[in-house]
Amino acid sequence: MVDLTALSGARRVHLIGIGGAGMSALATVLQGRGFEVTGSDLKRGQFVERLEALGIGVTIGHAPQAVEGADVVAVSSAIPPTNVELRRAHELGLRVLRRAELLAALTAESAVVAISGTHGKTTTTAMVARVLQAAGLEPSWVIGAELNEAGASGHAGAGNIFVVEADESDGTFLALRPHLAVATNLDVDHLDYYGSFEALERAFAAFVASSEAPPVVCVDDEHLRLLAPEGALTYGVDPAARLQVRNPVLTPRGSAFECFLDHRRLGSVELGVLGLHNVRNAAAAVAVASALGVPFEATAQALRRYVGVARRFQLKRELAGVRVIDDYAHLPREIAATLAAARQLDAGRVVAVFQPHRYSRTRLLGVELGRALWDADEVVVTEIYPAGEEPIPGVSAEVVWRSARDRLGDRAHWAPDRSQLATAVAAIVRPGDVVLTLGAGDVTALDAELEEVMG
Repeated sequence: MVDLTALSGARRVHLIGIGGAGMSALATVLQGRGFEVTGSDLKRGQFVERLEALGIGVTIGHAPQAVEGADVVAVSSAIPPTNVELRRAHELGLRVLRRAELLAALTAESAVVAISGTHGKTTTTAMVARVLQAAGLEPSWVIGAELNEAGASGHAGAGNIFVVEADESDGTFLALRPHLAVATNLDVDHLDYYGSFEALERAFAAFVASSEAPPVVCVDDEHLRLLAPEGALTYGVDPAARLQVRNPVLTPRGSAFECFLDHRRLGSVELGVLGLHNVRNAAAAVAVASALGVPFEATAQALRRYVGVARRFQLKRELAGVRVIDDYAHLPREIAATLAAARQLDAGRVVAVFQPHRYSRTRLLGVELGRALWDADEVVVTEIYPAGEEPIPGVSAEVVWRSARDRLGDRAHWAPDRSQLATAVAAIVRPGDVVLTLGAGDVTALDAELEEVMG
């Protein structure tokens, strides 16, 4: 049972692993709520730099003395039990919270809008936060990536609504008490934690059932359709959806669609982001806004101004007539959706550069990942980004490349040496191409590496 009073009486909160998107967002909100915040991480990155600009003290490297004087110590899920700061916190008898516990305590007195799903939850959460802020509700939010417009992944608002990207990967979403639960989709992932897809389905069913208000559920997803309770505010292109998307239009400049609620036309929505998946994400935001009493016109205006989040179809740079677009997509359906969005662009070839994420995921989905790349004109696959996992004997990204090669033949390229990836890609591209860097690892840095190679 989560202790929702875990922050009561606390003055200083120290976050171990503060440099990640999720923990840095919580640090930002904690500071906005008046707590003294410190933290540590192994390396300095963009999130650490933003925290330091806010005046939050961050130590690079871990040292036992860093936790001394703290009232509460929060721990990222990436931190092992042997961490010296964590061990010292236990020795001192300090309150130690997992990320999920900290989030639950931080949101305990708010009306929580919790958004979860295997895909799309980051973008949907960002859209909802943008809409509610534009409507004057002054929400707090915690998002798993930087909201481009705000330049931050967390914000402490003056209102009572707290918009949360509710992570299902480690059961975090079940620690929350949502006023409104939102489920975008359900796909095979995180079976290393859940053990089976059936257990993951049960967790999503519990999440949807935990909603105080009728939950918002995407009925375009075959699994979620079965979990939606009677009275749920369903959405999607499916005619059975209460909030129905009709007449979607996809162009090189963006997307548009019409919204109907219980067969009554609300109006049209125009987006500056691409892809049918983003049309669904925006429909979820419309549904949430409607449930919270935000007028449709205000919602549509806010979505028209939405400019995205980092690593979600983000244009990084243009090199010698080649556009480099970065996307976090690392699951088959995400990759397919991103490639479909790229086809909206007025461009030449689509060159997909994919870095599989985690050995366990590649072992489970390697063939499907390769097939998801079939819609690209050229594919370059590099070796697995481990994300802290130990190698699994016999598991390699080569299975992804071979699967892609089944359809693409010589247009599927194997470049296992990550240090030489930019050189391999530069040899393939030509003016007019779009390069998509796909994956949750350090492939996001390829645009800068390409600039060094291509000049």
